[in-house]
Amino acid sequence: MAAEYKNFVAIGDSFTEGLGDPDPHGDRFRGWADLFAGCAAERWPGFSYANLAIRGRLFDRIVDEQVVPAIKQSPDLVSFAAGSNDALRPGFNPVPLATRAHEVVRLLKASGAQVILFTAADVSPHIPGMAMIRKRFVTMNDAYKRVAKRHDAILVDLWEDRAFDDPRLWSVDRLHMSTLGHQRVAQNVCRALEVDPDPSWLQPLPDLPSPRREMNGVQWAGKHLAPWVKRRLTGKSSGDAITPKRPHLTRVER
Repeated sequence: MAAEYKNFVAIGDSFTEGLGDPDPHGDRFRGWADLFAGCAAERWPGFSYANLAIRGRLFDRIVDEQVVPAIKQSPDLVSFAAGSNDALRPGFNPVPLATRAHEVVRLLKASGAQVILFTAADVSPHIPGMAMIRKRFVTMNDAYKRVAKRHDAILVDLWEDRAFDDPRLWSVDRLHMSTLGHQRVAQNVCRALEVDPDPSWLQPLPDLPSPRREMNGVQWAGKHLAPWVKRRLTGKSSGDAITPKRPHLTRVER
């Protein structure tokens, strides 16, 4: 019999905040966690959901700012996705990340929560030069696989999901997922927890040539990569003025 959950807290960065998937009913982003919570509420009436994720956060800051507030809300389900922003930076060291990830998941499990972990999807086919740092993501993903196995956490393996080879699942900045991409993640999470996904997510994309990019590599670098590099050099983050969109467990309206 599948487990039943009543309270879900999502922890992480832009992936979990939902960047790339504008909320059709508000001025923030929606994303896979919101989508999954909606399906979970259909399966488990009274289901509550909080989302503490903030874009641009590095692994250590996610842990320091979000783990304890999550535990204090006594959820029985927590998602933890962190480290991709670290892997994009020079000098990335997966060893301390893996060590601390073990500790984080141990704490979350000890609090009584089941934990959802992720491998990062492969963005390298869509971004010039990403092949050079692809190995960092492979190493980070391997670490999360070991953490999930050691602590009996649920692993959602996005790296092996070849649907993400389709550029239509990525937003124009090529770093964040599009609405279709977030729907795909939500579908994978639903299946991992034996929750029925929205039927519309299961419809295959038209078998057409991949759409042309809105800009070439040089244009993309000027509009999206250069601002990202500038923030890194100045010590700023895209999430500096952002607060969690759903900081407290709130019942999901069906």
